[in-house]
Amino acid sequence: MREMVVVGAAETKFGRSESSYRELAVEAGRKAMADAGIDAGRVESLVLGSFSPGTFINQEHVAPLVASELGLDHVPSTRTENACASGATAVMTGLMQIAAGMHDVVLVVGVEKMTSTPIGEATSILAEAADWESEAKAGLTFPGVYALMARAYMHQYGKDRSMLDAVAVKAHGNGVGNPYAQFQKAITVEDVRGSMMIADPLNLYDCSPISDGAAAIVLTAKDVADQFARPGIPFLGFGQASDALALHERDNITSIPAAQIASQRAYKMAGIGPDDISIAEVHDCFTIAEIVATEDLGFFEPGTGGDAAISGKTGRDGTIPINPSGGLKAKGHPVGASGVGQIVESVFQLRGEAEGRQVDGVNYALTHNVGGSGATCVVTILGRGE
Repeated sequence: MREMVVVGAAETKFGRSESSYRELAVEAGRKAMADAGIDAGRVESLVLGSFSPGTFINQEHVAPLVASELGLDHVPSTRTENACASGATAVMTGLMQIAAGMHDVVLVVGVEKMTSTPIGEATSILAEAADWESEAKAGLTFPGVYALMARAYMHQYGKDRSMLDAVAVKAHGNGVGNPYAQFQKAITVEDVRGSMMIADPLNLYDCSPISDGAAAIVLTAKDVADQFARPGIPFLGFGQASDALALHERDNITSIPAAQIASQRAYKMAGIGPDDISIAEVHDCFTIAEIVATEDLGFFEPGTGGDAAISGKTGRDGTIPINPSGGLKAKGHPVGASGVGQIVESVFQLRGEAEGRQVDGVNYALTHNVGGSGATCVVTILGRGE
């Protein structure tokens, strides 16, 4: 298998944007190509991660649309859809194309345009990534799903919402330093607890926002990486796993087995373990999701992830900085773009270019992108290279 590297990375600002879906995708794609020092003529394949453009913007068949807008004449273009893990699944697809020797240069773009859709309708669209027959059809949307997980976690481990407060405050504090973040304002515990109840025990500040945005990376093989403007950042390991869509079909709802399995596969491929990771960008669609993720990824023992957040272990100066970008919670969650955006942030951190939020001494970066309530998970590990 060929070794794979990132030679270009870029993203748009996440949040409410006046730009259209195609404009967002083109902005990120062109910036990533410029970062790699190439033009459209060098790109041999486009992989596009996008969850539900057919319902958000009434447009399907979006991969060739974006390819055409980017000037990628006649290249194969493919869209991946895996709910909120659509972006990381696109990256996996691009990596496999490089690894197999099918292409030397693959452009991966993740994009979603969500804010032009009313909030209630957007929530219903997102709920289509749950089990329709047993969850969404009965009125259980994702805030409710993760609220059930939070209550189960609190009951199982004897915790209260202080751990959720700590995650929210940390996320927004990190977002202050990120020019790409939707929210760049610090908040307090009082702000979190005083915000609107969404689904008990989750308040407004426990939930990631509806967002627009795009992110893109240029992938190539290590043996041709010296042809590009930027040194390649290697993909050292990656893994993907699945699980039942419906929460009630799982034995335990205080962990996500797909994340555990995907991370084990990524660690094995990279030849390292959780203790080696310098930073992690995890899928904190809700504050409880970050706590569960830090345990599933092996950073903390089950039942201790919340305590770690409270004690500051997951802060930028902590033992394992989690979401220095602000995460989905503060950076924003344009669904198809989120997984690619995690990798863009990791590249910035590994290059030492994450101005305003840079973590010192980053050698290994992990990303964790989840679809639905954990039916899909993709984990990647990147390193600094030689």
